[in-house]
Amino acid sequence: MAITPGYEEFLCDVLSGLGPVTIRKMFGGAGIYLDGVMFGLIADDTLYLKTDAESAHAFEAESKGPFIYQPKDRRPVSMSYWEVPERLYDDPDDLVLWARRAHDIACIARPKANKARRKA
Repeated sequence: MAITPGYEEFLCDVLSGLGPVTIRKMFGGAGIYLDGVMFGLIADDTLYLKTDAESAHAFEAESKGPFIYQPKDRRPVSMSYWEVPERLYDDPDDLVLWARRAHDIACIARPKANKARRKA
């Protein structure tokens, strides 16, 4: 899940309309954060944005799918991050709208994740 030099800088540039996004390396890829909330994922120079059941339909309508990883000795795991349509890279304003929605979804999902951790 390598990221080529310059790709992170490119993404920060096209997402600058959101505000100061940060990128943190993780597991060979990277997470994209705004205000401390991860709303995007980079793997193999591919951007994935956080989705919910409703927003995933927009990605699906553009023939995109979820990020899937293969844990060792287990079945593939599909995540709630979906690949960004290529056309959005040519329209940063539209990409920012999709990213803003992903950030909103991540913010809503975040408290639920924290509550689940506290119960465990």
